[in-house]
Amino acid sequence: MSRTGSYRLPKLGNLALLAAAAALPLAPGASAPGKEWRTYGGNAQGQRFSALKQVTPRNVASLREAWRIDTGPGALQFSPIMIGTTLYVAGPDQSVMALEAASGKQLWRFTPDAPGFQPVRGVSWWENGKEQALFASTSHYLYALDPKTGKPIPSFGKAGRIDLREGLGRDPKSLAVFLTSPGVIWQDLIITGFRTSESLPAPPGDIRAFDVRTGALRWSFRTIPQAGEPGAETWPEGARDRSGAANNWAGMALDQQRGIVFVPTGSAASDFYGGDRKGDNLYANSLIALDASTGKRIWHFQTVHHDIWDRDLPAPPSLVTIRQNGRKIDAVVQASKQGLIFVFDRATGKPVFPIVETPVPQSDVPGEYSAATQPRPTLPAPISRQVMTEDMITNRTPHARAEVLKALRTARSTGPYTPLAVGQKTVIMPGYDGGAEWGGAAVDPSRGVLYINAQDVPSLGMLRRNVAQGQVHPGKAIYDQQCSACHGPDRAGTPPEMPALIGLSRRMGRTEVTSLLDTGKGRMPAFPQLAGVERKLLFEWLLEPPVTEGGLPSHLPPGLIAEYRKMIGDRKDPYLFAGYESFRDPDGYPAITPPWGTMNAIDLNTGALLWKVPLGEYPELAAAGMKDTGSPNYGGPLLTASRLVFIGATIFDRKFRAFDADNGKLLWQAQLPFAGVASPITYSVRGRQFIVIATSGTRDPKGPQGTAYVAFALPVK
Repeated sequence: MSRTGSYRLPKLGNLALLAAAAALPLAPGASAPGKEWRTYGGNAQGQRFSALKQVTPRNVASLREAWRIDTGPGALQFSPIMIGTTLYVAGPDQSVMALEAASGKQLWRFTPDAPGFQPVRGVSWWENGKEQALFASTSHYLYALDPKTGKPIPSFGKAGRIDLREGLGRDPKSLAVFLTSPGVIWQDLIITGFRTSESLPAPPGDIRAFDVRTGALRWSFRTIPQAGEPGAETWPEGARDRSGAANNWAGMALDQQRGIVFVPTGSAASDFYGGDRKGDNLYANSLIALDASTGKRIWHFQTVHHDIWDRDLPAPPSLVTIRQNGRKIDAVVQASKQGLIFVFDRATGKPVFPIVETPVPQSDVPGEYSAATQPRPTLPAPISRQVMTEDMITNRTPHARAEVLKALRTARSTGPYTPLAVGQKTVIMPGYDGGAEWGGAAVDPSRGVLYINAQDVPSLGMLRRNVAQGQVHPGKAIYDQQCSACHGPDRAGTPPEMPALIGLSRRMGRTEVTSLLDTGKGRMPAFPQLAGVERKLLFEWLLEPPVTEGGLPSHLPPGLIAEYRKMIGDRKDPYLFAGYESFRDPDGYPAITPPWGTMNAIDLNTGALLWKVPLGEYPELAAAGMKDTGSPNYGGPLLTASRLVFIGATIFDRKFRAFDADNGKLLWQAQLPFAGVASPITYSVRGRQFIVIATSGTRDPKGPQGTAYVAFALPVK
């Protein structure tokens, strides 16, 4: 097996079945093909492209808000689908709604028994003749709903749902499993991954296909192989029983002609220390091509060996046909958090542009293993800067520059694969959120051009020694292992992204904290693995912390401590991640020179960058004359056949923009009620083109709060 990939020619899918599927009648009242938005990502290929042309570069400036629906407090990252004349959306509580696509009027609403607050980015539609089903996820369940009524379909699983925690070889009640991105539909299968814990314990990230009618498991691909399976040699013995994650949370893309599903995966747990998983850790951080009918691996490519930076593949891939030297290549394109763009022949896995295994710095953390090389594509060029040097330090003010320079000179900053150190900060560039993020890209299927937004700001990271048992309150030991990566070892967090937990008992009681651990909320996953003794001990420390960090308070029952120590045994990482930290100047702005976020167009035929423009700004800086800085951004673009790129994504200015796809010129922008941190869609109803985006305020706690869907259209003449 090649280190970075293994190739074999796939079998073609059943063309007769595909032809029959393509000829299926539309739903009653449905629009003609091209006027709908039937799939997350616009089509199975994940192109986020629409053939609609009513809104053009000449008239886009006339776009106006057509309707808006408020969906209450919370977070919203949802990209709707539109079938016939009905728009399907979700609320921040993971309820599912059907709306009139022309007006936003609600037709029905499905509210699950136990609302969930994990991020949900889409739903899946299946249709076969008169049979139809809408697949939606709430909490750890996958539901099959009747699209006409919103009621669960009784024949699917148990009373219309299946529990995604089951069948992973672990106690289901202890697993954090949530379907962030919707499943891919292939014939009578729905193929899914899931979101899970970033630290151990975590389930293995198996890719699974379920029968759309019954919910029965039809096949499963193990991303952490069993002993004797290909890839198992890249893990220590028994890794599947101990390790976890290597999961697909970002979504997938489907080659319908070949019957291949393309699956990007994330890192193995724990994210930042891998001393217990020596080896390259296939199939973590890999793009995997699977036979959609059987789950058999066709080829794979690993984009990060032995990931110790949390460099998940964060977005669905895009399928597009490109041209080189007069030859057509059916390609699959995968963006990464590192800001790298990987392009492969989708049938064979052969790189379209050479990929070079490049020597990288080695870890000096005792017990850690770091790979000697990492793969770097020669083309396209990275969409984000790869290392922060002193000539890149912010010059916003002399004081800001001096403080950032001081901080940079105490940190390690030698490139994107610099391992974290114990007790010394490392600059992560681009930062933890990319580079590319979950919004992914749009592609022009006729020209082979990719449009993608990127973040271009640094983060800081560090490891710290884990305190031995008996030297610290066991509740703090649990907090350190499960919570400190986000909220910090001192519970101070890194607001606004990661809230502080100091004084938590004055804001939340045990009942509220219990609910949060059970369901999660927004960026915080649920922690069902923290149950019984561990949860009691965590509460004892978190809600009633002792005066000192070490030592055991007299009121803590000795029997509880003994039970905990017996249960945990040797399950302890020697080093812990010290917490997510954005590298900012003293006033809270990125420590690096702008642009801090960009919109990019790349010719995939040649690998050349066609244009790059700043995306977003900070209103207060713009008012002071510092415009077009770009800003952090979440959510992806939409491309229309009229050569318009629509994108929200920017957090602080809350703008929705349209760019000229040929040159990146800004042609239109509108103020949104909240940030458009979701990917927009477009469709046509009764001859009128609509562009719809979900908005949410949670990324900017200082801004207005709430969620809403907003639709734009040209004025009716």
